Amino acid sequence: MFHTRKWTLFATLLTLVAVILAACGAPADTGNTTASASPAASASAAASAAPESPAASASVAASASPEASMSPEASASAAASGAATAGGKLEIFSWWTNGGEADGLNAMFDIYKQQHAGVEIVNATVAGGAGTNAKAVLQTRLAGGQPPDTWQLHAGRETLSYVQAGQLEPLTAFFKEQGFDQVMPKLLLDQITIEGEIYTVPVNVHRSNMMWYNPKVFQDNNLQPPKTLDEFFTVAEALKAKGITPLAVGGKDGFEASHLFESVLLATFGPQDYTNLWTGDATAWADERVVTAIDTMARMLSYANEDRSARSWSEAAQLVLEGKAGMTIMGDWAEGYFLTQNAKPNVDFGYAPSPGTDGNFMWLSDSFGLAKGAPDRDNGLAWLAVAGSKEGQDAFNPKKGSIPARTDADKSLYDEYLQSSIAAFASNTLAPSAAHGAATTNAYQQAFHESLEVFSSDPTDTEGVLAALTEAVADLTR
Repeated sequence: MFHTRKWTLFATLLTLVAVILAACGAPADTGNTTASASPAASASAAASAAPESPAASASVAASASPEASMSPEASASAAASGAATAGGKLEIFSWWTNGGEADGLNAMFDIYKQQHAGVEIVNATVAGGAGTNAKAVLQTRLAGGQPPDTWQLHAGRETLSYVQAGQLEPLTAFFKEQGFDQVMPKLLLDQITIEGEIYTVPVNVHRSNMMWYNPKVFQDNNLQPPKTLDEFFTVAEALKAKGITPLAVGGKDGFEASHLFESVLLATFGPQDYTNLWTGDATAWADERVVTAIDTMARMLSYANEDRSARSWSEAAQLVLEGKAGMTIMGDWAEGYFLTQNAKPNVDFGYAPSPGTDGNFMWLSDSFGLAKGAPDRDNGLAWLAVAGSKEGQDAFNPKKGSIPARTDADKSLYDEYLQSSIAAFASNTLAPSAAHGAATTNAYQQAFHESLEVFSSDPTDTEGVLAALTEAVADLTR
């Protein structure tokens, strides 16, 4: 109340001065928009001259518009609808540089440009699957106080890393005003909510536990896709006898080995006990089944290409497409890659759950958050509106090789594999991905990736990888 009276008095005095000056023949001052602005608009103008606080809204230019007197929540809604995004820049940080993921990102860019033609998009991408390289670059920028407006991150526990560091702005009011809470499954809403606040906007859902195989290789050798781990080794031995690499594995992107291992863990433990591994209880890793899973992993690697540390996940997938390898275990972004090679599902490539995980859907979700003190906050909010929209998700996901986070997507736009994945997500037992942040923090993922890549290069060091994984449990809360 004190501030309201002060601003009212200030505006009245300025109006009186203007009247006196006009009476004396002085020209009217048409450049001062602060005098007639509300306290919220003036606060916004002042904020534009200093680092923006999490609650700061609109820019100086916006203070001359009707949106300037809005609450932060209303300002966010106006920005998302285009009312406050007449120009400026938008920096989007991601690791989507490969095949279908880059195509999908560009499809969302096209939608954004149609809605906000005056905004310059700065596509800040850092190559490397699962964001292993991008996250290191991002942390340097955040630590130096130079955040992008919005960045890609995984829904789930990974978000906790940024929230605890005070680097993300809560999006609860914006999320609900956009109606996203009405069209996304409870699972995702729970995963993006931390201490009662929503922090990210999911753009998709991926399935981690997928095996991709070459149908012709299997037909020519009278083989069926293995459903169990025992069947996998039977098929692998048959392919090896024919001079075909049974399992294509990458390593250049720094996450491929840990990605393979989480599917082995799921097959060994089952969904509930697998999920319990990520609670932060180190005793869970004393379970003898952990050693069983490590031994299984080592045996699988004995059927893999020896140059895996020099190949990316997509290069490993290409070996399958060319018939040089029989199988690879990778998330369904592999399908996005296959599509960029003009390959067709169930013709040029086949798919099945990774051995031993049928009936389970190991999920992850790519999401975007808004930086606290984002340089172009309103433009960032407008991007989040596109990322969470039906139009944006239906443009992005068919190219990316993922299913929409929304439940009202146009299924006719998705190919047969993605339609099967939509059905599986609705009916299978769900388990969170550890390698891709649904179950783990950034700190844990780094240790997880590194220890498994070391093991991939030396699959005999069972004790070493077990010790590293057990020690890393402390990072599940950081």
